[in-house]
Amino acid sequence: MVERKLLQVYAETEIRDRLTGALRHWRFEDGSICRTYRTNGWKGTMMAANAIAHLAEVAWHHPELRATWPSVDVRLNTHEAGGVTDRDFELALKIETFLQWRPVGDGGALEGTPADAAHAYIAIDA
Repeated sequence: MVERKLLQVYAETEIRDRLTGALRHWRFEDGSICRTYRTNGWKGTMMAANAIAHLAEVAWHHPELRATWPSVDVRLNTHEAGGVTDRDFELALKIETFLQWRPVGDGGALEGTPADAAHAYIAIDA
C-alpha cells in the first residue's frame, strides 16, 4: 500500500499569490481553484474534458468538471485535506500546459490546426 503524504492546506492569500504566471487565468472561489476553458462547441468541450480527465486519472487527483456546449469548468481542491494543496496547483499547471500547447512556432514537424475557425476547438487565452 502506498503511504499518502500529509498535505499543507494553503490560506486564501497564499492561494491568490500563487495564481499568477501560467496560472493567471485560474481563480480562487468557494474553497477551490477554478478555471473556465472556452470552446467553440460540443466537440471542443468533449476533447478538453477528456484530456483533463486523462490527466486527473493519471495523477490520481480528480477535479470537479462541468461540461457545456461552449465551455469546460474545472474546480480543484483536495477533499481529504479540506482545502487547496500542492496537488491542486500541480494538476492545474499540468492541465493548463496541456490544453494551451500548440505546435506552431516550436520548430517541429507538427503544423497545428488550420487558422480557419471551422477547425478551432478551444479558445486560447493570451
